[in-house]
Order: sequence, then C-alpha cells, then structure tokens
Amino acid sequence: MTKQFEYTQPKLFIGGEWVDPLDGELVPSINPATGEHWALTAFGGTRDIDRAVEAAQDAMRGPWGRMPVAERAALMRRLGALIEEHAPRMAELESRDNGRPLRETRANIAAEAQWYYYFSGLADKLDGRMININPDLMAYTQRVPIGVVGAIVPWNAPTLVTTMKLAPALAAGCTMVIKVAEHTTVTTYELAKLVEKAGFPKGVVNVVPGYGQIAGAHLAAHPGVDKLSFTGEHRTAQEIMRAGAVNLKRVSFECGGKSPHIVFDDADIEQAINAVAHAGFMACGQSCTLGSRILVQRGLYDRVVEEVGARAGRLRVGNPLDPETHIGPQTHEDQLRKTLSYLEVGKSEGARLVAGGGRLTGEGRDKGYFVQPTVFADVDPQMRIAQEEIFGPVVAMIPFDTEEEALEVANGVKYGLTAGIWTRDLGRAHRVSSQIMAGTVWVNTYRILNPGVPYGGFKISGIGRENGPEAIQEYTEPRATMISLSGAYPYPYA
Repeated sequence: MTKQFEYTQPKLFIGGEWVDPLDGELVPSINPATGEHWALTAFGGTRDIDRAVEAAQDAMRGPWGRMPVAERAALMRRLGALIEEHAPRMAELESRDNGRPLRETRANIAAEAQWYYYFSGLADKLDGRMININPDLMAYTQRVPIGVVGAIVPWNAPTLVTTMKLAPALAAGCTMVIKVAEHTTVTTYELAKLVEKAGFPKGVVNVVPGYGQIAGAHLAAHPGVDKLSFTGEHRTAQEIMRAGAVNLKRVSFECGGKSPHIVFDDADIEQAINAVAHAGFMACGQSCTLGSRILVQRGLYDRVVEEVGARAGRLRVGNPLDPETHIGPQTHEDQLRKTLSYLEVGKSEGARLVAGGGRLTGEGRDKGYFVQPTVFADVDPQMRIAQEEIFGPVVAMIPFDTEEEALEVANGVKYGLTAGIWTRDLGRAHRVSSQIMAGTVWVNTYRILNPGVPYGGFKISGIGRENGPEAIQEYTEPRATMISLSGAYPYPYA
C-alpha cells in the first residue's frame, strides 16, 4: 500500500510555473520528533538549476528589470502581508519539518513580514553621488542590481534565512534561485506559493531544493549566477568560494559562531540568568547565535552554574507542536549523532557534567531525535566543547576573574558572530563591547534580530552583512559614469 504523506509537493517552482524535475526526484522528509516520513517533495538536479538560472536571467532582462521601483516595493509589501496572513500554517509546517518548537516558529515567521516592509522602504533609496572633478566633466555613481543571486539556505531556520536574503535582493532589483536544505523543503515551497500569489513576474523567485553536492554545488559553480549568498558551515563556504571562481562570483556568507555570553559580578543577576539559560538552549540548540559559552566572573560563578543547571533540568523537551514544549528534537539523524558525540567529548575532556548528558527517550520520544539540555561546568577554554560549534543544546560554563581574562577567552576562538555582556557598569559595557571580535554584541539583552540592524560575522563566521542598509550593498554594484560637458577631446599625438 502506498504511504499517505501529510504534505506533498511534487513540482519545482521555476520561471513562475510549477514544473516536474528534469533530473531530480521526489524525496520524503522525516519528522524529527517521530523519526517517520511525513512529507514528500520535489528535489532538483543540475538541469533544474540550469533552467532556474535561465528563468532568473530572463526576468532580469524582462519585466522585473524594467519595473518601476515603486511597483517593485508594492509587490514586496504584498508579500509581507501574505506572510503575516499565512504565518500560523507556515509555523506549524516548519515545526513538523525541522522540529523547532511551535512557540518559536509562530513568533519568528509572523515577524518575517517586517523584513519585506523594511526593505520595500529602501528600494527607492539606492542613491548614488555626484563627484566634482572640473567644470568640463560631470561624474556620478549609481547602485545597480548585481543580477542573478543563488541562495543556499540551511535547515535550522529556513524561512527566516531565506527572508534575510530574499528581501534585500528584491529591493535591490535582483532575481534569485533558492536551494534550500534537503532536510527542510516544505516552508520554502509555501513561500513560493505566496510569491506567486503576490504577483511577482515569472522567474524573479525560483525554488529548487536538492542535495548540496548536486544542486548546491552546481548553483555555486554556475557561470550564470552573479552572486552566491550562503548560510551554513564554514567548510562548505570555502568550497563555494573555490567553485565561484569560475566567474569571480560575489559571495556573502554567514558561517556560524561560538558566542561568548559574559556575566560580570555587577550584573543584574536574575536577568542575566534568565538570558543565559534561554540563549544556550533556544531553537533546540540549533542556532548560529546560541550563547553556548557562558563566561561568569568568579564571585557569581557557583550560583549561576547551579541555577542554569537546575533550569536545564526543568526544560520541557518533546513534541514541537505542543505549545508547552520548550525544546524540540535535533532536526535530522546526522545532527543527533554529532551532538551526542560532543557530549562524550565533554565528558572525556574532564568537564564537570551538571545537567543532561545524553539522548532523551520515553514519553513518546523513543523514535525522535531528542537530546537532554546539557550543562558542562569548569570548562577549560581550550576544550573542544568550548572551541567548536556543536549546534545542539549544550553549554560550556567558564569562570573568569578579570575583565582582561574575559576578553581573552571571548576572543579566543576562530568564530566571531555574536556576543552578550551583562553588567551595570556603563563604562565597562562600552569598553568590553568595543574589544569583542564579533559582528553583533548585545548588552543586558540577547538575540535581538531586526531588519534594520546589520548582522554578520568577523573571522571565520562569515563575509558581508545581512539586514540593514548594509545588506542592500551586498546585492548591488557601483557604476561610475563620466560625461564630458565641453565635447572637446584634444588629440594627444598631434
């Protein structure tokens, strides 16, 4: 008997049409809370990427490239409104597909409309400048769309990451081919339906999920793609850079982090504990901004360790569709194995296990990919669990004595995406934040993402920025034009 799937999408979205894969296939998706297949969706291959790129190029040359900016912005606002309207359904689908708790996906997807509203307002503000050279020569610059953008999107937050790439690209006048991760295709297809409903011209947005080594690699190396925007592991970004050399493809990368969350002894301790106990486990531990290294000044260290461990033990881990659930499963089996392996690494390295430390079963969780929220204390900053991104609900607690020591530990990793600081001392807040090598530093708060604030990493955490006016720059090129006002060009060899 043929299995009945809860969700099916047998076609790709290319050139404004729903089409059968040319060399792809239909692939089932696993619900990580149950370990069972729940959705069946189309994957594309290299020929599907080829026709998606061609459709995007046609759109650049066609109605999208000629569309007045005000009309482009209106379409973006319409898309934002549709996302708000359909957010409850999309949140449920995303929770089924990647295991993130419904309480998080509901809030996140509803907020994603703000990205389209914000960037629609920037679409007509891509100003150039006049350059005064001499009275006989006019010079000016323009920001022009970079062209066809390839977006490679991860599985931990597919709609949010897609939105952070798509909204500024549309505002800049680019077209896009989206290759979402093979584990979480469903909500990107739902977004494509909203793009279609909003009335975007054919080929502006194309959705071709597929395997990274096939569809992703072909998109990265495609000579018809002018820019590649990728969120994921830094080793993949390095491969993309090599592949993109075929046409010196522009790139922007967000490649994860190992964020320090620093609690000084003058902090509002209750608020600080609220933050570090949440920031270490949010999104099932599968967030680039996870506050996974909790640095606590010695005078507060024992109290914070005890309380964070106790709160980890009280977190409700289970069915992500239950609004009462705090933490869902790891998104796929490979990530489950990776997280469990790091739990063994932490134990073998000699870190003190305060809470968790293993797989979570029972109460309907036996077939799912659940991990106990885990707290390691007395962690040496050079231990692997303090240096490497685990991408699971695992925190490393590290004591420190001085401000200088905190900075040395905070900056002592290869990542530099985000950081958090808790202190009542205004001078210390400015002093320490200015010395942390991270693209975003939160003081007395954590993980505030806003479409108007640039987001990206230092060091191996990435290249370029998403969000804010800076994101528009990533999707445009400056063009300089110089015009002679005299019409004279003396022959120099006379």
